[in-house]
Amino acid sequence: MRTLIHLSDLHFGRVDEALIAPLKSLIERLEPDVVVVSGDLTQRAHSHEFRAARAFLDSLPGPQIVVPGNHDVPLYNVVARFLTPLRKYRLHVTDDLDPEYVDEEIAVLGINTARSLTFKDGRVNHEQIDQLRARLDRLEPGLTKVIVTHHPFDLPPHFDEDNLVDRAPMAMDMFAECGVDLLLAGHMHASHAGNTAERYKIGGYAALMVQAGTATSTRGRGEANSFNVLRVESERIKVERYSWQEGGDAFVKVSTESFDRVGGVWASARPL
Repeated sequence: MRTLIHLSDLHFGRVDEALIAPLKSLIERLEPDVVVVSGDLTQRAHSHEFRAARAFLDSLPGPQIVVPGNHDVPLYNVVARFLTPLRKYRLHVTDDLDPEYVDEEIAVLGINTARSLTFKDGRVNHEQIDQLRARLDRLEPGLTKVIVTHHPFDLPPHFDEDNLVDRAPMAMDMFAECGVDLLLAGHMHASHAGNTAERYKIGGYAALMVQAGTATSTRGRGEANSFNVLRVESERIKVERYSWQEGGDAFVKVSTESFDRVGGVWASARPL
């Protein structure tokens, strides 16, 4: 079994400082095998925000798989936005926009969905899909395959489809062919876990998609600050959500959902 910590939408520049120390302490106690951060490390892609995000990442266990979000692209500096959109991200966070962690049980692969030409939406292009297929094809059989993006490939029914990654159906077809198991994303500041079967009618295939809320930002959009802990086995994944308790001083586990894989389909586990 592997333990993944899934953080998202940190938004340094708009963080609740009271959450930082308890969050770091809890993550250390959880002893993750991998820490995933699915984008929006900063609020407005300022250098001081990236430095704060870098210091936070340095305080967490490794290995880490980190991808940028739309807030990590400069908004008001038009020249930087279009000519060097991720320069500060590359400088302070990582120069690797295709991060990867692989061991004997899991493969966690990151993709950059942030773009200059759109204010908040994300997309993957044909080249990225082809490159990701090649990366997946090189993996040893039997690994649980995890894809990390900022923008989601799937959403609960009540969310606007405009928030999906552009070219999501094309990517999902490739995921089905390559046997991708788990999709981790953020962007919505809303926690959710479910499978992709309702939106994508792909015979014999449904991935598990897990959304993380914002771990540290004051921009909660009605949901308490939260993050996910995933307990990953070859045919079962447990998704635990930890939420900040108003008036308290700690993140508390508030829910656990289990999903089983039967063939190529991940679905909610049946009660025992």
